[in-house]
Amino acid sequence: MPKYDYIIIGAGAAGLLLADALGKDKYFASKSILVLDKDDKTQNDRTWCFWERGKGQFDDLIYKTWDTIYFGGQQLQKSTPIAPYTYKMLRGIDFYNHFLPKIKAYPNITWVQEEVEHIEEQEKEVLVTTSSQKFKGQTVFSSLYDPSTPLKQGKYPVLQQHFVGWLIKTEQSVFKSTEATFMDFSVPQKGNTRFMYVLPFSDNEALVEYTLFSEHLLEKSEYEEAIKTYILENYGDIKYSIEETEYGSIPMTCYPFHQHNTDQVFHIGIAGGWAKPSTGYTFYNTSRQVPILVEHLKTGKPLTKLHQRTRFLFYDMLLLDILYENNHLGHEIFESMFKRRKASLILKFLENETNLWEELKIVTAPKPMPFIKALFKRIF
Repeated sequence: MPKYDYIIIGAGAAGLLLADALGKDKYFASKSILVLDKDDKTQNDRTWCFWERGKGQFDDLIYKTWDTIYFGGQQLQKSTPIAPYTYKMLRGIDFYNHFLPKIKAYPNITWVQEEVEHIEEQEKEVLVTTSSQKFKGQTVFSSLYDPSTPLKQGKYPVLQQHFVGWLIKTEQSVFKSTEATFMDFSVPQKGNTRFMYVLPFSDNEALVEYTLFSEHLLEKSEYEEAIKTYILENYGDIKYSIEETEYGSIPMTCYPFHQHNTDQVFHIGIAGGWAKPSTGYTFYNTSRQVPILVEHLKTGKPLTKLHQRTRFLFYDMLLLDILYENNHLGHEIFESMFKRRKASLILKFLENETNLWEELKIVTAPKPMPFIKALFKRIF
């Protein structure tokens, strides 16, 4: 049975960034590393978006950037620059095509395309069983996410950021390619927090996505009908073709995923709680968590000692408490923030980079009563 020092389960953003970080670091040159994933990563199966100041480590892979965003509400239509930030989009296929060959070329990394069926911690190692073979590892980094795990408790609400997106190509020029629609709440809310998200790549090509922050998923046809209606109402009765589709559901919760880590099995990505609870954005935070994990490994300290808790988790918790109890309030909260505060400050806050004075500005923008009620309920 093959044995490895490290086994990485899942070759998404977290798995590939971790494999690359270990592979290029001389400190780990003597370590044997196995990467397991059920897919060959040849499909453009997702897009990642994030915002950052200036140049970043993924700039050579970025498919499209925007310096201006649009926010649409029930009573607010606002186009606004986001300097010093730039909104960036990275396609999954470009990410895979860059990182997979690098990772496969490291002499101490083995790539195996297999689906993991079981992980069993033994006394001094971990047994990983796939559909056709078994491996042993000293330490396992797993991105396998079980959506039922956070639902087995009641202390931390669990919502989903769920969406269906169409990459469409139109015959006419209808899109403003220099502006990304960050949130458009002009769509019927139906008792939820629902908005459209539009990323135009050119004047006749865009990703149009129907997104909800809510507890339960919809039938696929309901997402698709909402996209069709939005296109008709905003761009007219145009002819278009659907070039690609994407579907996803990301947990929005402050549930402490880290409590499932042991000194032998450490969860990464969404499974490790690396998604921003209040927005579902995961990629950029993952790129920041991987170096922290790698440096921790070098210290030799137990993996269970690696956990960070910041005040931003408390802000996330209050918003999720509100949306869990009153899901329809989402558009009012975000609309009041964009109406009263600069977009760049909102993005800074959502990236956990603000100071206390800036945070006070953000939390005082919406009507205070829902937050006061959530605060008292959370405390008492």
